[in-house]
Amino acid sequence: MSSIEYLKFEQVNPEVLMRIVNEESLRAHLVEHPYFDSKSIREWIMDKAETDAKDGCRVRVISISGEIAGWCGIQPDDNGFEIAIVISKKFWGFGIPIFKTLKCWASELGYNEVRFHLLDTRRGYKALAKMATKICHTQLLGRNFTTYYFPIGQQNA
Repeated sequence: MSSIEYLKFEQVNPEVLMRIVNEESLRAHLVEHPYFDSKSIREWIMDKAETDAKDGCRVRVISISGEIAGWCGIQPDDNGFEIAIVISKKFWGFGIPIFKTLKCWASELGYNEVRFHLLDTRRGYKALAKMATKICHTQLLGRNFTTYYFPIGQQNA
């Protein structure tokens, strides 16, 4: 069985993380932005560390069986806070256990509900729809998303 660990951004080699966040299969489902280079990945990591330090936030790098897989967290969005999961295609099957961890973090941070925005490049997910109390279409950063709303502290994850 694979073990999942959540590391602070400062604990991770930026070059390793850069290879993950520059993957084409991953970028296809993110808001368009320039590819990271050695300088911009370090700036981005500093930004994520600053986000992690804010009240109501927790942002981490995901390591699966000792291999850097991506990042996740609870972070600000245009309307409050969202959960985010960004993982290499190699690890896409780990989304649900990571999601469950994020819901636990949200409970620890005192949330009653969290939002999860999936870019319109992603298909609908029946499993997410079953857990959501509300699903709507939203626009963030000039792109269209399907936004799922999940209750926290209930046994439906």
